[in-house]
Amino acid sequence: MKRRAFLGAAAGTAVLAGCTPDRQIEGGFTGIDVARGHALRDGALQPDRAPDVTRRTQVVIAGGGIAGLAAARALRLAGVDDFVLLELEDSAGGNSRGGVVNGIACPLGAHYLPLPGNDAHEVQDLLEELGLRRRVAGRWEYDERHLCHSPQERLYFRGEWQDGLLPVQGVGETTLAQYRLFSQRVEALRREVRFVIPTLRAQTAPQLLSLDALPFQAWLDREGFTDAHLRWYLDYCCRDDYGAGMAHVSAWAGLHYFASRHGFHAPGDDNAERDAVLTWPEGNAWLMRRLADPLGERLKTGHVVTRIAETRDGVAVDAFDVATRSRIRWQAERCIVTLPVFIAARVVENPPNVLKHAGSLIRHSPWLVANIHVREPLADRPGAAPSWDNVLYGTRGLGYVDARHQTLDPTPRATVLSWYRPLGPSAFDGDDGRRQLQDRPWTGWRDDLIAELSVPHPDLPALATRIDITRYGHAMAIPAPGLLRQIGAPERVRAGRLAFAHADWSGYSIFEEAFTRGHLAA
Repeated sequence: MKRRAFLGAAAGTAVLAGCTPDRQIEGGFTGIDVARGHALRDGALQPDRAPDVTRRTQVVIAGGGIAGLAAARALRLAGVDDFVLLELEDSAGGNSRGGVVNGIACPLGAHYLPLPGNDAHEVQDLLEELGLRRRVAGRWEYDERHLCHSPQERLYFRGEWQDGLLPVQGVGETTLAQYRLFSQRVEALRREVRFVIPTLRAQTAPQLLSLDALPFQAWLDREGFTDAHLRWYLDYCCRDDYGAGMAHVSAWAGLHYFASRHGFHAPGDDNAERDAVLTWPEGNAWLMRRLADPLGERLKTGHVVTRIAETRDGVAVDAFDVATRSRIRWQAERCIVTLPVFIAARVVENPPNVLKHAGSLIRHSPWLVANIHVREPLADRPGAAPSWDNVLYGTRGLGYVDARHQTLDPTPRATVLSWYRPLGPSAFDGDDGRRQLQDRPWTGWRDDLIAELSVPHPDLPALATRIDITRYGHAMAIPAPGLLRQIGAPERVRAGRLAFAHADWSGYSIFEEAFTRGHLAA
């Protein structure tokens, strides 16, 4: 990596074609310290260096994503207060971080949480604890202030906006028939196979494993689902949930997207039910902060874990403190390793076979999130009204969400649009997405998103004032064909005094998977 040139391009201002000559769009890269994340890999941090200071605690949690925060909460609930949580970045949260652009809160990653089903009872308990749901007359009710307001989603298709994300405007009867057939096939599979979130509570039945063995695209070919509009939508869903296209995820994963929740509903389906989701201007950072705030001094940000080793008396965890430039050794009775598996396999001394195996199998999709501040509402094309989630048909990006959609103040004013761009293998991208993310300057990504979003919003270049871009080189595990069979999605992963927890162990990077695994590990 050409780091000096890369960091030199990390911030700046630019004048865009089509903008007035005297106005500039500010911005740069933010949210993730790429150099810090690569320091151990590049040899800048030597794991065998002697520590500058040694400290003691009962439990060390290595990694401050949602799994690590869930583990910390579970320890607190169990009455264990003598622990530390070590996080590489300057804030906890993993893919659930949030930020502020020109005074407006916005997500830097995950931006919603679907209402959890009964198999995700750990997540249900959390939502009850936070006051997001409660029992009323024997039934669960959710706080409507936190449920996604209407209109929820729309698609820019054939020059205008339509309600919902499935292309319907002007499509032919052949397309509609394929929609209905796919809906029936998903419903039949839901009855035959247990699709469940979290996946660790699914039964690995032979039919499920046969779906896991086959690429989703190959399964669609076999089943005769050839319609271009249906396949665009299914590929969009795979890129949205897994960061990779339908040729690169398993048929189990492609179907799980629908079958684990409310299924797939064709236009005109009387039983259609849109998934209810919880969301906030800052996305899932709202949840993250409520998990992190009670930790106080036990949360150690800016600590790069360099080595985890079992000793005669417990566990030694070495970390580099970025603020003090010192090396700290934590002596503990146990360690909960909530790092991504490829990092855990690197820092755990003499890693167990289960970790080495998972680390060699799991591939990760890189992601980019751009937060665009606009000084006033954008002009709109005909069709459905501005929504929380706004998707453009056939584009590389996944569309944008509006940070002010949840506000109760209807006054038109400035807002932040969060644009998502997966860079995992797909029809749009090859296997060099991570290299693109590392080497391409901010201006290149800025130009891409401006060009894409200017199609429905031609006034965007004139109204945008700032674009902050967050890069995730290893954002989420890709549920590739065969991964479920090979890692098994075990309920708990332990080795000696180490317990492992991360969404990677499910091969499926969502809040429910990470939170449940962190809770169970603790």
